[in-house]
Amino acid sequence: MSFNLESVKSALQDRPNRVVVLGTPKVGKSTLASQADNPIFIPIRGEEGIDALDVQSFPVAQTFLNVMEAIGSLYTEDHEYKTVVIDSISALEPIVWDETMRINGGVDSIEKVGGGYGKGYTEALKQWRDLLEGLDALRNDRDMGSILIGHVKVKRFDDPTSEAYDRYLCDIHDKAVELLTRWSDGVLFVQHKKIIKKEDAGFNKEKKRAVETGGGLPRMYTQERPAHPGGGRGKWGSLPYEMDLSWKALQEALKS
Repeated sequence: MSFNLESVKSALQDRPNRVVVLGTPKVGKSTLASQADNPIFIPIRGEEGIDALDVQSFPVAQTFLNVMEAIGSLYTEDHEYKTVVIDSISALEPIVWDETMRINGGVDSIEKVGGGYGKGYTEALKQWRDLLEGLDALRNDRDMGSILIGHVKVKRFDDPTSEAYDRYLCDIHDKAVELLTRWSDGVLFVQHKKIIKKEDAGFNKEKKRAVETGGGLPRMYTQERPAHPGGGRGKWGSLPYEMDLSWKALQEALKS
């Protein structure tokens, strides 16, 4: 390929989406992914998100090699699937660590890889990158989108510009979160919408309780807020902040 002015062209392309879906437990993350264009799931050891869904699925991946074999078969074999779903990256992380430990001399802890001092988490990024390269190969050569499902944890955030507060974060290691977030086109956060009600507890005291709104239906949030992750590039960054938990509604918003 020549790198001259004759090789210049528009960078704008309409390609399959790379999406990370994060959310609280049992809120409908897998159900959302099942609504995507002709999906096939790669379920990970320890995850039960698709047990009640009528979806096409590989056997439960027990090792990182199993995951890569599934991606490889989607790349080389004939099929009509349009979306690959990994459920979930939270369950995948220990498997990634197992592979990292095996490659690095068979140590028995990710903390011991490379002599410690957090080097194991950096080494594990090599396996995460292999995974993402496989998904990108499906995107570029097989026209397949990707959805990565993840769970969340609550962590205190010490904001240097304001008071500290709690926020939802993806429950895998920060280095991996940063890599997956940069790779994705969009990050969605899913939870039940709540309001806080104050009630009289007597003796001039109040108690607070969370009450679900919206008829108990979960909501999808497309942009980052202090309380939760979200956001995306291009058209993903222009979506309405709050939406119905529906893949159809998401795709219609992206088109408009």
